[in-house]
Amino acid sequence: MGLIVQKFGGSSVANADRVRNVARIITETYRRGHKVVVVLSAQGDTTDDLIEKAREINSHPSKREMDMLLSTGEQISCALCAMAIENLGCPVVSLTGWQAGVRTDSAYGNARIKRVDAERIRAELDRNAIVIVTGFQGINKYDDITTLGRGGSDTSAVALAAALHADLCQIYTDVDGVYTADPRLVPGAMKLEEITFDEMLELATLGAQVLHNRSVEMAKRYNVNLEVISSFSGQPGTKVKEVAKTMEKTHISGVAKDKNVARLALVGLEDEPGIAFKIFSLLAKNNINVDIILQSIGREDTKDISFTVVKSDMEAARKILEEHRESIHYDRIDVSDNIAKVSIVGAGMINNPGVAATMFEALFNAGINIHMISTSEIKVSVLVDAADADRAVQVVHDKFYGELTGK
Repeated sequence: MGLIVQKFGGSSVANADRVRNVARIITETYRRGHKVVVVLSAQGDTTDDLIEKAREINSHPSKREMDMLLSTGEQISCALCAMAIENLGCPVVSLTGWQAGVRTDSAYGNARIKRVDAERIRAELDRNAIVIVTGFQGINKYDDITTLGRGGSDTSAVALAAALHADLCQIYTDVDGVYTADPRLVPGAMKLEEITFDEMLELATLGAQVLHNRSVEMAKRYNVNLEVISSFSGQPGTKVKEVAKTMEKTHISGVAKDKNVARLALVGLEDEPGIAFKIFSLLAKNNINVDIILQSIGREDTKDISFTVVKSDMEAARKILEEHRESIHYDRIDVSDNIAKVSIVGAGMINNPGVAATMFEALFNAGINIHMISTSEIKVSVLVDAADADRAVQVVHDKFYGELTGK
């Protein structure tokens, strides 16, 4: 029998009944002869509630103290789940991130895992205990608690699976796998049996909320055997792997939507060499990540450059560019956060001409205007008005999967 890492999200442990259900899944796996390591998120809306409590005290708390506060949510989940497993008669121990040896850098609020010193976990497994570890957190070189950012429990689970050379890492969630679109929003969305790491990474980065993108990146790097599965249905999930079977009659694996997008346009830039370098190196120095970039053809010695950032970086980006207006030389900045990014992803796109045109046709037929376009070997992303985003996902999904779903 093997070693299995199981991760359960906040909705899976949201109340006492669900905690008992998770304990049942864990103990059933254990009683089949497997060694089991479990990673848990905070219950339900606990993290949001803790953030609100912090704001009641201090509107701008330090990131270090926020990490100290937010880490308590996972500790509650782990202790309660351990108690439920004890009640089922199995040996169990719950560990914090630092007890489990999760070492991170010092980027409070969005730390990255540097290594996992897993001796304590191995010792507990050797005495045949189920090990439950707090997700989303670790400890830095100053022995301070750090958190990994939203969705970080997925990354915790994959990191433990990699460090322990686990046979399988199962990510339990409230949907029973990876779908061609969000099944809660898109009628006719279909569950995929398999998807490649590259496709899953693109979907996660482009707004699909099934897996944290950093967890997929890590799973690919260390070749972790990964599965997305429901904690409620008991049905087989979706395997995430290096090479996957493709769905019949289509060359894409999914449609994703991201509303956390803002667009900035620098209008009337002087058409001179190195202007793009000036702009984007300035943003990079201030840790502002840029996604889609569009540069117009120069006219009358000027050109325009448009680009997208996450909404939370919009004002910072505008302020930086306004402060350097004299060195960049532009007429004005146009800013909009009333937009959304809609994307298709598929490893089969590169060898099949016309995939992008099919997407554009679906949007044209629905009367949805495209503002910007970005492509790579396995994705096409378009910027549309936020009000059109949900309809855009639906019509694009219907265009590619209509024959398979009967639409």
